[in-house]
Amino acid sequence: MDRFWLKSYPAGVPADIDPSAYPSVVSLFEETFSKHRDMRAYVCMDKALTFGEIDTLSAALGAWLQGRGLKRGDRVAIMMPNILQYPVAVAAVLRAGFIAVNVNPLYTARELEHQLKDSGAQAIIILENFATTLQQVIDHTAVKHVVVASMGDLLGFPKGPVVNLVVRHVRKMVPTWSLPGHAKFNDALSAGRGMTLDKPQLGPDDVAVLQYTGGTTGVSKGATLLHRTLVSNLLASEAWMQPGLKRRKISGQLTIVCALPLYHVFAFVTCGLLGMRTGALNILIPNPRDLPATIKDLAKHKLNVFPAVNTLFNGLANNADFAKLDFSELVISNGGGMAVQEAVAKKWLAITGCPICEGYGLSETSSGITCNPTDSEAYTGTIGLPLPNVEIRILDDAGKDVALGEAGEIAIRGPQVMRDYWQQPEETAKVMTPDGFFKSGDVGIMDARGYVKIVDRKKDMILVSGFNVYPNEVEAVVAAHPGVLECAAIGVPDANSGEAVMLFVVRKDPSLTKEALAEFCHRELTGYKRPKHIEFRTELPKTNVGKILRRELRDAVVKKAA
Repeated sequence: MDRFWLKSYPAGVPADIDPSAYPSVVSLFEETFSKHRDMRAYVCMDKALTFGEIDTLSAALGAWLQGRGLKRGDRVAIMMPNILQYPVAVAAVLRAGFIAVNVNPLYTARELEHQLKDSGAQAIIILENFATTLQQVIDHTAVKHVVVASMGDLLGFPKGPVVNLVVRHVRKMVPTWSLPGHAKFNDALSAGRGMTLDKPQLGPDDVAVLQYTGGTTGVSKGATLLHRTLVSNLLASEAWMQPGLKRRKISGQLTIVCALPLYHVFAFVTCGLLGMRTGALNILIPNPRDLPATIKDLAKHKLNVFPAVNTLFNGLANNADFAKLDFSELVISNGGGMAVQEAVAKKWLAITGCPICEGYGLSETSSGITCNPTDSEAYTGTIGLPLPNVEIRILDDAGKDVALGEAGEIAIRGPQVMRDYWQQPEETAKVMTPDGFFKSGDVGIMDARGYVKIVDRKKDMILVSGFNVYPNEVEAVVAAHPGVLECAAIGVPDANSGEAVMLFVVRKDPSLTKEALAEFCHRELTGYKRPKHIEFRTELPKTNVGKILRRELRDAVVKKAA
């Protein structure tokens, strides 16, 4: 197809990258372990591990897992927040020839059981804080081997034992659990050091990761990401970030803020794997919701690359202590996961001097497949251009291309797209076109330059008297009100118009009234787009990545009306 958007590419960014440059993610790891051996790879709670230490530790853990009788292609679940054990576990699983299954540590027992059963995981590496959840479901799964980590495992002496003491007994963050036959993380490492890692020959078509969809639209499905899929995304992302890296001089090692959870595809690729590829230092933030602790950690480093979602950008931008940090070497602020609101982008730019460079991707596309040029100087309101190797079409309901400037479903083709939904051919068939495009379920518009603007999720669209109302538009307008901290718009049943817009708002200004906000919306929005109902909340329901869950808001309204 005609990739006319290539004319809009920044100078020096190639139209395509060669995914065959590395046969697997593991070969890329091995190169990094050799090339950057003595450089810091990850830091958490002031303790850093070098790439060489990641190499040694992951080889030991991988050998130990192989010693349990696990075979090439077996699935190993990893259920931890952003702590040093996470990258060690990922490298161990992949180097040993297994398939990594990223698991949200905040899953309920029901959600965890589904993912373990669906993936057929034989083993799991889990933080003790969440072991009680596993205890409830393990007997209903195929899991035979359990490795339990503690927060302080890799922090050294005396810090490690102190952290464990505080987590367990002071903050009481570890509920009582029992998993007979489990191995402790450090014990597995010790035993593995006396074993030899059998390094299988992995190829581009071998499965690397099962990345489960968020489950906000129904049952969570596993996107099958091949080694080639991840390598393609990594190399395309690396090429795309180069213009941004030249924005300002970076005095030392490239440093990436990893505040988004590594089990989520955005951080997994953009922080974890890309950091591994580029020899960068990842600052691991275990709990980004604790803004004071997060800011305290960030203050210790020169910040270069800052991936985040709108809610995190917003929370930090509204914190006075964050504004005091040194942003002199911040060159790229990646926005993704949800729409970045203009009001938030403006505030972030004013504080940091680094514009938010918004991109777009999904679990099914192994993270980013569009992004604004990383040397952009201003907020564009779009998700940018298709990345190298990516083809994008905008389709109508019949699967035909719409004209430029018209809204339709975003469809994506390229080596970054998943092979399929794990063992779900019917679900896969629903989202793939005959010529290999993945139908995202997102409504977008592409302009004559190739820039794409997200209008909304198909399912979230509100139909008011036959007119389409896109929640993102309403939310962007309301978020610009100085008295609003966060907001979400949903459609609710209405006797006259079929559906009406309902607005949920978290106030920044406690004196803000419904009447004042309604008047503001009257000025800024045409009649059918104006909220008919406004409800103030102290907080909005979110995924652990920070996406606002409109579905939960809808469900609460339906339940209340019943």
